[in-house]
Amino acid sequence: MIGKVLAAAAVASAPAWLPGRVVALRMKIFSLVNGQEVVTIPGEQVGARDFKRVYADPAANGRSRGAALSDLFWYWLAPGPEVHQEHLEAGPRYDEVAKCTRHILVKSKKDSEELTRRVAAHVLADVRPGLVRLRDAMMPIWAELYYELVFDEPCPPEARDLIVGHADDVVSALKCVRPRNMRRRARLTKYLRRRLDDVPHPLPESLTREEQAYYLQGTFFNTAVVQMSEAMAHLLMIIAQRPELREQLDDDAFLDRVIDDGLREYPLFGIAHRISTGDIELEHLTIPAGTVLCFSYPGYAAQSAKDAFIPFGVAQNRACPARGLAPVTMRVVAREVLRRFDLASTAGHTRSIPNRGPALLTARGARRKRWPLAWLAVRDRWEDVWRSLAQLVFGTYMVLDARRQALCSNYFAGGDA
Repeated sequence: MIGKVLAAAAVASAPAWLPGRVVALRMKIFSLVNGQEVVTIPGEQVGARDFKRVYADPAANGRSRGAALSDLFWYWLAPGPEVHQEHLEAGPRYDEVAKCTRHILVKSKKDSEELTRRVAAHVLADVRPGLVRLRDAMMPIWAELYYELVFDEPCPPEARDLIVGHADDVVSALKCVRPRNMRRRARLTKYLRRRLDDVPHPLPESLTREEQAYYLQGTFFNTAVVQMSEAMAHLLMIIAQRPELREQLDDDAFLDRVIDDGLREYPLFGIAHRISTGDIELEHLTIPAGTVLCFSYPGYAAQSAKDAFIPFGVAQNRACPARGLAPVTMRVVAREVLRRFDLASTAGHTRSIPNRGPALLTARGARRKRWPLAWLAVRDRWEDVWRSLAQLVFGTYMVLDARRQALCSNYFAGGDA
């Protein structure tokens, strides 16, 4: 009898203790399976005080070659990780690709705001009050916006569906909630290959046509769409869970501070890994060439002063090319959402946001029902249980499969670089 009571109590309390323990176990497995000696910054060897110093060092510029971790990131970002701008080694090929990205993203503040307002209004017209996943609701906005930046025309429904399906698959694999679906990703690649001649921007000539499609897919319809959807989900979750902010959000300066605080508290990057191409000299330590450096954005945000945060990286080491565009467009999308809806949420809010940001949308000024929020709280806690178990299973499988395929290691070993 006592055993049954204890078992029932363990099951009933599972949302409170199981997810955290499973996540800890999953991270331990990842560490053991990777089998790679790394220097985590900030960490025991290098503290937060030297985070920017090491990150900005010219020798901290290796991207993929020589790190087992690269096999995992290439696996998650496939197809075409060898031409993903974030993973290209320094040199003429990277310079040409980066120049193309800057050319596509450069717009005046007025034009950026106008484009974002139009796209957000178009997508939000189909969003209805009720329980939603904020990341899912936001993803079509960024799919349409970055499509229009690339093709300079409104995004057709077919393209939006392909981009959203691809980005959702990438982020779900990154969160380890399900294995990657390469067929879904290939459909977007096929579409982009077919549309290359319609791109009004000069694409990198050092890339084959297949690689040009991969470049567009990885840079704009993977990284940009995923990161901006996550950023907006975090921002709207903050607003949903802090109703005291609502009255001040009409002030642009205040909204900008909330955006900055959100990017600091919930940094979009978890770990940025680099491989040192030369010795890095610190006062107390020499980091030798060939060391894998893991820059922890959450760790740095937690240990540094409030105004010392780098949501888009550091200028000396490939800062995010959308750093000028992102805050402007986030503010516009937030305005369009808040013009239509009031938000509330009782769901968990973590940096990795694997629950995709559950929230209740109510028509602006309408009376909010209480029962959906009570249901949301219960649903989210129990979802945490099965989701953490799924992450343990799928995450372990993908780490092992990435090591088996060794996409990055085989690429460099074959001389294709």
